[in-house]
Order: sequence, then structure tokens, then C-alpha cells
Amino acid sequence: MMRDDQVHIDIQAVRQLIGDQFPHYCDEEIVQIDEVGTDNAIFRIGSSVAARFPRRKMDAQAISDRLNAEMAAMREFGAICPIAAPLPIALGEAGRGYSMQWMLQSWIDGEAATSESVSRSKEVALELASHVAALRQADVKGRIFNGIGRGGALSQHEAWMEKCFAESEALLDVQKLREIWSGFRDLPPSGPDVMSHKDLIPANLLFHGQKLVGVLDAGGFGPADRSLDLIVAWHVLDADRRDVFCKALQIGELEWARGAAWAFQQSMGLVWYYRTSNPQMSDMGRSTLGRIASVFGPQT
Repeated sequence: MMRDDQVHIDIQAVRQLIGDQFPHYCDEEIVQIDEVGTDNAIFRIGSSVAARFPRRKMDAQAISDRLNAEMAAMREFGAICPIAAPLPIALGEAGRGYSMQWMLQSWIDGEAATSESVSRSKEVALELASHVAALRQADVKGRIFNGIGRGGALSQHEAWMEKCFAESEALLDVQKLREIWSGFRDLPPSGPDVMSHKDLIPANLLFHGQKLVGVLDAGGFGPADRSLDLIVAWHVLDADRRDVFCKALQIGELEWARGAAWAFQQSMGLVWYYRTSNPQMSDMGRSTLGRIASVFGPQT
């Protein structure tokens, strides 16, 4: 269990829900996907469909609002993303074995990245830069950041960072990390909001070998700090390939530092929170913090 309010779902329950609500898929093989995602449990239905079940308990209206907003964001993302992305197919209803609405979406075949799997590929660095550039060019349609999660003022996350530092005392060099955060938290914006995926972590990037073939989890697509999607460079690429990525996007020093700050904010929460419940996610946080510390940490 990764959260106290986590909702359980298993293959038997999925098979019942599919049979009751989408009987045209009832003869398809159902496979639970072992992934590091924390918000949804994913099951592959046959070869072209996935069922996505929110892990956290929510009331009926809240989950309906969330899923409908995610479906709209996924469609908008899919229309402009140069890489394949899952598209929503239908909403499922609460039923036997699961108490909330859920979603069917298209399946994209590929292997999820890790912190190291494509870290030394110049081609991947250029592909990721091209992907981020395409998102930035999308029309924000008069919208601005909605204030939820990462993507606004770094200083608004001070209380969360204090909790992360306190929880990480036995796990990380907290004194060094506090010094890094002190240099990040008051960095000013580097430009107007742009359209952002908002969670370009390795688990949301699918590859065939060294070729990027899919981008997952676009339900949060929307306006945010233009530096937010730069987190992908810190999560996925080594130092030389980060330089390739940065130059391809023509990123200035302030914007680059803010991207590192968002990756830092995210990673500080991963190491301690998922230490036992999701070790792969915790290890990703450690890897990213190490990359950031090598550049922005105090020099000895």
C-alpha cells in the first residue's frame, strides 16, 4: 500500500467490470501492469486497450470531475504531441470489486524508461527536447496555471519541503539539500506560462530500444511554469546529454535552474515517501537528487 486511502483493485474485479460494462472485451486477456505509477492501477485489455483505475478513494462527484478533466486534457495533448499518447475510450462505472468510476484508454506498446536506461543517448536527448518544444508551442487559450501541484511559485512549496527534509534525516544529506533548496526557492519566473505535461518522469516515457515511442499520463496537461517540463532532463539524462537537451531548446540559466528546482522538489518527496512501498520510485528520486547536487550543490 502506497497511501492510507489506497483503493484495492485486482484482475478478478477488472474481469467482472469489463464483462458487465464492456462485454465486447470480455474474451480479451487481462494483464496487470507492474509499473511505478502512484495514482492509478493499470491493466492491459487485449493488445490495444488499457483500463486505468484511480488508486485513491474519492467521492463520486470528485472522481467524475477528475476523470472528465483528464479525458479532455488527454485529447488536447494527443492532438499536439509529436509522440504517440494514449487517448480516452470510455468511462467505466463503479461496480463489483471497485467503488469508483474508471477509464478505458488506448494502449501503447513500449518499455518504460528508468533513470539510467537511455541516459547516455544523444538521440533521446534531442527527441525529448523536440517533444518539450512542441508542447510549448501549443495555444494556452487564455488559460494560466490552476495553482494545483507543481508549476507556479517555488516558494509556495516551502512547508512541503520542510516535511521532506524532516522525513529524510536518516536517508539523505539533508544539510546539503537544504542549501540547494535555499538557492532554488526564490528563483523568479523565467517567462509566461506554457502548455506543460507536468509529470515527465521516466515511467511516463515509453521506448523501443533508444527510440521514444509513447508519452503516458497526460491527464494533467495544461498551462504551467515554462521550466516545469525541463524536469525530464534531470530525471532521465546524464550530464552530457542534459547539455544537448538544454542547447537544443536554447534554455537560459534562470529557466534551467528553475527546471532543476522543480525536479528537486518532486524528488525530495519520492525518496522517503515511497522508500518501502515503491522502491523504484524512491530510487528515481535519489538518482535525480544526485544529478542536481552535482551541479547546484555546495562546492567543497
